Amino acid sequence: YKATSTHYYPNLTDDACKAPKDSVVLSAYSTMDLVDKDPDEDDPWNLPELQDTGLKWSELDAKGKVMRVLTSIVKFILLVGFLYMFVCSLDVLSSAFQLVGGKAAGDIFQDNAVLSNPVAGLVIGVLVTVLVQSSSTSSSIVVSMVSSGLLEVQSAVPVIMGANIGTSVTNTIVAMMQAGDRNEFRRAFAGATVHDFFNWLSVLILLPLEAATGVLYKLTKIVIDSFNIQGGDNAPDLLNVITDPLTSAIIELDKTVISDIATGDPAARNKSLIKIWCKTEKITTLLNITVPSAANCTTGVPCWEEGNKTWTQINATETINLERCKYSNHIFAYANLPDLAVGLILLALSLLILCTCLILIVKLLNSMLKGQVAVVIKKVLNTDFPFPFGWVTGYIAILVGAGMTFIVQSSSVFTSAITPLVGIGVISLERAYPLTLGSNIGTTTTAILAAMAAPGETLANSLQIALCHFFFNIAGILLWYPIPFTRIPIRLARALGNRTANYRWFAAIYLLLCFFLMPLTILGLSLAGWQALVGVAVPIVVLAIFIIIVNLMQTRCPRYLPSRLRNWDFLPRPLHSMAPWDGVVMSGMAFCGTRCCCCCKCCQKTEDEEKGGKERKKSQEMYDNPALTRDDEPLEAPKETVKATQL
Repeated sequence: YKATSTHYYPNLTDDACKAPKDSVVLSAYSTMDLVDKDPDEDDPWNLPELQDTGLKWSELDAKGKVMRVLTSIVKFILLVGFLYMFVCSLDVLSSAFQLVGGKAAGDIFQDNAVLSNPVAGLVIGVLVTVLVQSSSTSSSIVVSMVSSGLLEVQSAVPVIMGANIGTSVTNTIVAMMQAGDRNEFRRAFAGATVHDFFNWLSVLILLPLEAATGVLYKLTKIVIDSFNIQGGDNAPDLLNVITDPLTSAIIELDKTVISDIATGDPAARNKSLIKIWCKTEKITTLLNITVPSAANCTTGVPCWEEGNKTWTQINATETINLERCKYSNHIFAYANLPDLAVGLILLALSLLILCTCLILIVKLLNSMLKGQVAVVIKKVLNTDFPFPFGWVTGYIAILVGAGMTFIVQSSSVFTSAITPLVGIGVISLERAYPLTLGSNIGTTTTAILAAMAAPGETLANSLQIALCHFFFNIAGILLWYPIPFTRIPIRLARALGNRTANYRWFAAIYLLLCFFLMPLTILGLSLAGWQALVGVAVPIVVLAIFIIIVNLMQTRCPRYLPSRLRNWDFLPRPLHSMAPWDGVVMSGMAFCGTRCCCCCKCCQKTEDEEKGGKERKKSQEMYDNPALTRDDEPLEAPKETVKATQL
């Protein structure tokens, strides 16, 4: 008897038990199995099969076929309607955020000394875009500041990078609405946060490079100087033509107020963001002003000296109010409410409509995408071209994402629309990644067209900022897509999806940490001075790099680590496991549910599952493993041979 064998049969003779030399050795399986773990359990990242449980088309009679066709038409109409309300709710959500935090965003931009710090400019771009829920709005504020001379183009580049990060918060919020199903939430949250990781990783590489060399500024400067670019028409309003009738009937905003606050207009601070005058007229006149010296005069504008003063001319624009808005224009035209109150009302209303539409869209898609329809759609969306052209598929997906984003004129709308499709398993994470990269390109092309419609005096600056945004995304794609090994955002998003599927409350922590707490902390340290920022940030960055390296070595080459660092068990459990924190959060939610009657059902379900998992003990069983027996020991003999030998 040897320790490597699982059983020994003393009654079997050598001749009866000797296995033939050419017998096939079975694959080795672990001799230890957990009873509560299904060995055939599917990978949660595999796209689920949306099977059709109803009758086949051939089995239906004439009445059944007519009813199925009518039902499909009604479902399609409802899907389009809910999708329309979903897009409109995103527009109203953006307006609500601007009412709540628009003036604060203008105040943040007003501090030009802080914006000269690239790191501070980055986090300001993140915060302002999160507050106004629109990278287009934050970019237009930057253009206004550059055009008025308050901010240099080189200092505006980090702000544009931050706006690129902040715009991805919308689809992350949308993904949290699918927390009811664990696997759907896993896929949806990964599909949303792959955008976040792409933006953050691109910034980690390109921001230091831009601060050291100014590569984006110099590249766009060459492009602007090389072409005689003339102003043209504005970007076509394709989606806005459809959504504006509804959203404009709810609220209309005067977005120039935020830009005026950012550019230092004291009168703008007392203005309301809610549009009161729907018909206005702008009159531009030439004004004579004094400047410190002739060097401050704009090229091509008259400049002269009288006595000890240097004079020049500027265009002064005055807005004349002609007609006040009525209830027929928007419902808050005569509301005697402050901007904050209206913003909170619209915020609650838009989130309610957003959640309702998203839930109904997911249910409708689940009922429609079954059987052969689901097979066709999945093949079209997720199948690569045949060898050797499989690599082309991802780049075509990038072009599709850019084209769709150009049509809807919003990367937030496009990525928020594909997030639930990733959740229910229609689009894979690997296909959603290039679509998201394409949406980044699409939103910059819209900004370039909008910049080309700018007036002559602001055309160059507006276009250069839009081109900086464009080349930033192109550089990010070159870093994180062409080589499969470099597609790190997919792996990070998958890991985060697994974590949030196990601890769903962690999604809210991630959202608050990445888009609010961390940018606010960095901004506060920047206001305290670069010494404070470096003194706090450098130790944290060094510690993070050390943890990442140790984690990689623990999984790949633990033998090179000291025995104490081969795992994190020497640390207190809350520092290397989320289970203790999960108990605290679940206890808090349970207390809130019993005292405040506002606990979410999905959270209660999660608590029951986690509690059951902790109380259940995993037993172990041993199984025969022929591959672990001695070479000279035979495989298990057939029952007939055993009986014959015993006789």
